[in-house]
This record gives sequence, structure tokens and C-alpha cells, in this order.
Amino acid sequence: MKARDRRREIGHLLHEKPVNVDELSAVFSVSASTIRRDLDAMTRSGDIVRTYGGARTIGGPERSLQERESIAVGQKAAIGRLASSFVDDGAVAVLDAGTTVGALARNLAHREGVTVVTNGLTTTTVLEHSAGVELIVVGGRLRHISSGFVGPFAERVMADVSADVAFLSADGVSAEHGLCEETPEQASLKRVMVDRAQELYVLADATKLGATPAHWWTRLERPWSLVTDDTASEDQLAPFRGSGLVTVHVAPTSTAPAQP
Repeated sequence: MKARDRRREIGHLLHEKPVNVDELSAVFSVSASTIRRDLDAMTRSGDIVRTYGGARTIGGPERSLQERESIAVGQKAAIGRLASSFVDDGAVAVLDAGTTVGALARNLAHREGVTVVTNGLTTTTVLEHSAGVELIVVGGRLRHISSGFVGPFAERVMADVSADVAFLSADGVSAEHGLCEETPEQASLKRVMVDRAQELYVLADATKLGATPAHWWTRLERPWSLVTDDTASEDQLAPFRGSGLVTVHVAPTSTAPAQP
């Protein structure tokens, strides 16, 4: 089968559901490296977005929180460890919904004197018994698929917060356009979080760098920091390093000391 025909068939499969590299390799009886080249070409043409270990179509089905919890587990844990070092004692920190931010919350569970404001049920569950953490939960309409509160009520509450630092998640992160989200409500709430925090960190594993899986954006037009993991390539990191607004922090997935 010619490459263009195989890629067309891959597109048809991805319209039905996300598929990983090993599955596609078996379906088409080609090597995993051949499938990765196909997916890279389809990503460059804007037909699909890469995911951890595979791909999905633009606007394809959103992964549930439970599915995301099993993806890039070690990378998210490393990002959470490094991100926790940016939370000073006594700080007021906004934590967005999401599994990577949830990994940060686990590293704050035994801290003292920190105030956490969150719209995420993952962070709420992690910190609910942490006596040293003042936990403020922002309500609103619950997005069941992501276990996060969104909507006008959440935005009104968040607008009354004055935070030292905010940690945001995203479905995709672009040095040029900012944070990519599945819904306008998510993007809108993140804009409020950006406005209400003195310092801004985006937590995103390498699979999300440069990814554009949806159509709603939170633009970042002020200095901010990206915290990602050490599987990110220099090609992925170059647009962020060269933007003039972004400080890049790379979390080691080993136990070696972190390097910015």
C-alpha cells in the first residue's frame, strides 16, 4: 500500500476512535517507525493531532479524566514535583482542573500555610484531608468528563481571588497562540485565572507541546513559565524558548536534580 493510501485509511480509522501506534502497525503490517512517519506527516498537514502513543482527529472524542490518568504517568509526576518548588510558603495558589495539576496537588498535600484555590475535583480530593492547606473550591457547572467546574459562576468567584501564582493545564500548548481547550467555557475561565495571578505556570507533558486538538484558546500575552518533562525534544521546546515571553523548566523523569 502506498503511503498516501495508508494515511487516508488511518484517517478513516481515527474518525471512529483514537488509535495507538502499535494498533496501526498491526492493522497495516508495517513497522512502528513507518506509522510514526505517517502520523507526523498527517499532523503537519493539520489532519490529526498526536496523542501519547498514538493520534486522534482534530475535534475527535475528548478523553475522560480516567483515561488521562493512565497517560504519561511518570512525566506528570515529574512535572508535579518540579512545579511544587515554585509554591512559596504562605502563598495563595490557583490550581486548574486536570491530571497534571493534580500531580502538583499531591506534592502540596503535606505543606503548611499554603492556600489553594481550585476548580478541579482531582485537586479537591487530593487535598481534602490536608490540614495545613487552606482549600477553597470554586463551584459552577461540572464538566463530568474532566471533573472541573466551569461557567459564569466559577468565573465570578475566581475574579474575586488575588493569587500569588496560578498553575494551568491544557489540551495543547502553543508558544504563539497559548492554551488550547475543548470548550469556550474552559478557555474563558483560564483567562480569569491568568488575570488574577502574579506568576503564571503552564503544566504540560511533551505530548501537548505544539498540539492543537481543539478550537478554543486562552492567549498568553504576558510573561509565563512552561513546566514540561524531559521527553520533550529541542524542536518542540525551541518555539517556547524563542518567544521572549516564556521561561522553560524541564522536569527530569528520573530522580536526578531538576534543570531549568
